[in-house]
Amino acid sequence: MKLKLFATYAQPQRMDIVLLLLRLVVGIAFMFHGYGKILNPMAWMGPDSAMPGFLQFLGAFSEFGGGLALVIGLLTPLASLGIAITMVVAAGLHAVVLGDPFVNTKGGGSYELSTLFLVISILFIVAGPGRYSLDRLIFGTKT
Repeated sequence: MKLKLFATYAQPQRMDIVLLLLRLVVGIAFMFHGYGKILNPMAWMGPDSAMPGFLQFLGAFSEFGGGLALVIGLLTPLASLGIAITMVVAAGLHAVVLGDPFVNTKGGGSYELSTLFLVISILFIVAGPGRYSLDRLIFGTKT
């Protein structure tokens, strides 16, 4: 029995091309963002961080592993959910804990990028990865 949660939607080819391009760009960006974190997954926030090591691991795995999953289009809704949760935490940290603005015109911290990635993750949860993905190859198309 195939998991229909990971099956793709039938949609116009131009939409599938756009989803592929967006998956590649966002996935590669997340792999770069997560690479340094995955090298020290339980302590990438430093020794003085109040964030438990397990949650740091989940963030590192969501960024690097989720980015890889987006690039190849495998388990896209699940990978996107992990990224979305990580981006909610990142946006909350910057907006609430650090008091950063949405956009910092002076070059400091902000929560603009994490919010943008959150919305893109929601797009992949809703729209799926498109036909040019391993999800389509393995799980088929939703009818």
